[in-house]
Amino acid sequence: MRIPVFALAAALASPAMAQMPVLTVYTYDSFVSDWGPGPQVKAAFEATCGCTLNLVGVGDGAALLARLQLEGARSQADVVLGLDTNLTAAAEATGLFAPHSVSADYDLPVAWEDPLFVPFDWGYFAFVHDRDLASPPASFEELVASDLRIVIQDPRSSTPGLGLLMWVKAAYGERAAEIWEGLAPRVLTVTPGWSEAYGLFLNGEADMVLSYTTSPAYHLIAEKDDSKTAAIFSEGHYLQVEVAGRLAAAPQPELAEQFLEFVVSDSFQAIIPETNWMYPARIPAAGLADGFGSLPQPERALLFSAEEAASLRGPALSEWLNALSR
Repeated sequence: MRIPVFALAAALASPAMAQMPVLTVYTYDSFVSDWGPGPQVKAAFEATCGCTLNLVGVGDGAALLARLQLEGARSQADVVLGLDTNLTAAAEATGLFAPHSVSADYDLPVAWEDPLFVPFDWGYFAFVHDRDLASPPASFEELVASDLRIVIQDPRSSTPGLGLLMWVKAAYGERAAEIWEGLAPRVLTVTPGWSEAYGLFLNGEADMVLSYTTSPAYHLIAEKDDSKTAAIFSEGHYLQVEVAGRLAAAPQPELAEQFLEFVVSDSFQAIIPETNWMYPARIPAAGLADGFGSLPQPERALLFSAEEAASLRGPALSEWLNALSR
């Protein structure tokens, strides 16, 4: 019996495909989107690993930890990419992560030594607005005193949302609850993740959106549009460092370690700036596009240690919930 050429080719390929290992990486939805880093990261890693990279979007960043806590050691993930330093202490406490052997010289604004987590990008949280916004606020107190409508993300599911809680807490300490009571009337809505919030802002439904000082780089570089900017607050801006970690029960431990090494490579880091629109953890050999050089820079960086962030998370969340439920 004659077998069509394409069918024969498929039959011959099937055993090889069946033997190809699959590395599963949990990350956030915007990372795996068509416009995010995911497609390029997948192509670059698969070109060298002899494997299939399965990138799984799990809501926004903070939802990653909740998913892991639910699945426990039964998780099919090998690597988790998209937690940040506000969540790493809680992630470590699960006992689900294994030490890595990655060593790199990072271009971060803080010193980095962590046996479990590898940084892949960083940025400052900020409120993004149109340049033609009249009298943009230069502090949280000015934002409270304004009549502006803002969109923020839920800190229970979103790392930017949680970052905002830490930002207010770091800037105002015991006055954080007071600031939230003032901010509550300014909040148009709270979205599960960053993508939904930024979309509402771009559709003109809000005056400002919680995002990053680097977000306007997307409009400037990709769209040749300089109409967006980030408000710089006198209190300072909270720093986010996003990380990747290998699970102790990873089905593919060697590939997982190989992926963490890839994360700090020039191949991965060169993808980040113009897809995730954050600063890379290591500046690639080609440098950064000119648009990044024109971004506003905070005069003061705010950051809690991982342990401090873990202890403050509950009280800060209570302050936020109390203010927004009134």
